[in-house]
Amino acid sequence: MDEAPSPETAEMPPLLNRPGFARLLPVLGLGRLVFRGVPAAEARLGAALGLALPAINRMVHRGERGEPGARALMRFGPDELLLLLPRGELESAIAAISQACAAEPHILVDVSDRHLGFVLEGPAVAAILHSGCPLDLDPRAFPVGMATRSLFHKAEILLWRIAPMLFRIETGRSFAPYLVAQIGAGARDLG
Repeated sequence: MDEAPSPETAEMPPLLNRPGFARLLPVLGLGRLVFRGVPAAEARLGAALGLALPAINRMVHRGERGEPGARALMRFGPDELLLLLPRGELESAIAAISQACAAEPHILVDVSDRHLGFVLEGPAVAAILHSGCPLDLDPRAFPVGMATRSLFHKAEILLWRIAPMLFRIETGRSFAPYLVAQIGAGARDLG
């Protein structure tokens, strides 16, 4: 994929860079909030963010990757939502969500430092992910906008498809070196 890296990744060299094959880039500068609440609280969350609420294992977003103010909201369970947003907007988002949902039972937790994120893009991304992930990543089974929890070898990951040849991956900070090494091994095995 010939897409330019986002401002979040532009200052870091790719962890994997094989033109016409695949590129793995770290994603920097993101805030991450986990939200759980009753349906009324979720509705207020959506209104406060200006985002529709996604179905389970789906993602909605406002703005394009790399655009200032880009936000993504994913649902990983009946009442579990993950919000990704620029780190500079974290405090104002927490305040807006807390105010909007104050009258409804909910939990809002800043998990920004718990995970590290990566972009994996290029024609070989599905094959690389298949080297360690049990999911069916065919676009008919895992279309653009799908988001789910899974494993990549022994690392728990959050995976979502942003475009046909573009995936975002999040993993626990302590698993990141292992994940990067396993993605590199999968790419080498594919030739």
